[in-house]
Amino acid sequence: MCTIFERHKPIKISFFVVVFLLTLSIQAQHSIFGTFSPAKDYKWLIAYRLQPGSQAYIADTAVKDGEFTLQLPQSARPGIYRLVYAVPQEEFYFDVIYSGKEDIRLAFNSENGISFLMSEENILFHSYFRDINGLEGDIVQFYAEGNSDKIAFHDRTKKLEARQNFYEEKSRGTLANLFIKANRPYIPSEYEPIQNYVDQRKNHYFTGLDLSNPLLQASGFLMDKLTNYVFTALPLKKMSETEIEKAMQQNVLTVAKHLAENDAAYKFEVFRTLWKKAIDDNLTNTSDFIYNTYLKPLSADPKNQKTFAEIEIKNRLRIGAVAPEIIWTENNSTKKLSTMSGAEHYLLIFWSSTCSHCLKEIPPLHKELKNHPSTQVIAVGLEDDETTWKSESAKLPNFHHVLALGRWESEYANIYDIHQTPTFYLLNKDKIISAKPRNDREVIELLNK
Repeated sequence: MCTIFERHKPIKISFFVVVFLLTLSIQAQHSIFGTFSPAKDYKWLIAYRLQPGSQAYIADTAVKDGEFTLQLPQSARPGIYRLVYAVPQEEFYFDVIYSGKEDIRLAFNSENGISFLMSEENILFHSYFRDINGLEGDIVQFYAEGNSDKIAFHDRTKKLEARQNFYEEKSRGTLANLFIKANRPYIPSEYEPIQNYVDQRKNHYFTGLDLSNPLLQASGFLMDKLTNYVFTALPLKKMSETEIEKAMQQNVLTVAKHLAENDAAYKFEVFRTLWKKAIDDNLTNTSDFIYNTYLKPLSADPKNQKTFAEIEIKNRLRIGAVAPEIIWTENNSTKKLSTMSGAEHYLLIFWSSTCSHCLKEIPPLHKELKNHPSTQVIAVGLEDDETTWKSESAKLPNFHHVLALGRWESEYANIYDIHQTPTFYLLNKDKIISAKPRNDREVIELLNK
């Protein structure tokens, strides 16, 4: 790839752990220490203290041979601390509870995730969710098996209630207590059919949640609860994809109602998270609904404008969006992407005649695409001048060629958010973005499907 700047390749480890905290007075200086494995994959650790919609740098340390000790400054207040171990930071992290009263010892493994070896708060919190999720799973399994034994059902609900009460009492006086109480599940007093149970779980979903509590707002817990509600609290019946998205949009409206008294910055962060989830799941109608109904109006707040500008780019170029217009001159006539016809696929290639990767990848792709006559290619050259571009583009006669002077600052580099060449966009016959191939090989793989 030819890039605006060099990037370090992120460590591909997918694990997200969210834990939570309150605010107490500082009593002593403490540390977070432990191990990472495989040791060779980890070099540095950065700690941030989370606040509603933002985070503040606290400290950092090297990870040497898989071991680290992060000394927290005396000014570090109790709260949610995010430990970032790779880039991009929004992907490679986990959160811990820091009460200001204890050191934290942990072990992080790329396969098994995080475990706490020393920390009353974090061990208690993780034990609670492990136990409660397991007991709720027993009730779900009861229904899945078609069981209607009222005594067996009652046994399960009593165990769930007893365990919830146990943890609420055990966590009294700890930071975890707020989250354990906020997570109290719906527990039927007697047997009820599955439809009733599903309906009641949804009706009671917000009973224990205080969406205006800044400590909950500063946690991934509350964001996860809201996200789960929108995308999983759905009617228990067979539905079309359109009906599913309509139900999700109703759930968004419910979340918005409960968020009504919150400030614009936090509401924006919630809807940004919901919008991103919809984008990632290719829920085009729902992402558009969130974008137009909430994100756009909330972008008027100065605090949200910079983030909204980034969202606007992603929304414009998401899978399922109509590709932005491209206009060029060819054979003394004006051509437009939007008016092209006769192809099943349109491939946009953003390249440069001075990019060595482009000159290596694109000529073989040009040759291979002769086997795909139903695909038309628009090659946008990001150039400082037209000298080299003329000679190199002449070697690719089957492409439509567009010259974009100004390279990275050119109009189409900005519209299509181009930061490396070559970059590919695959469109369907209606000029809707259907894929973003990572390289020339993936282009052919997609066209061969």
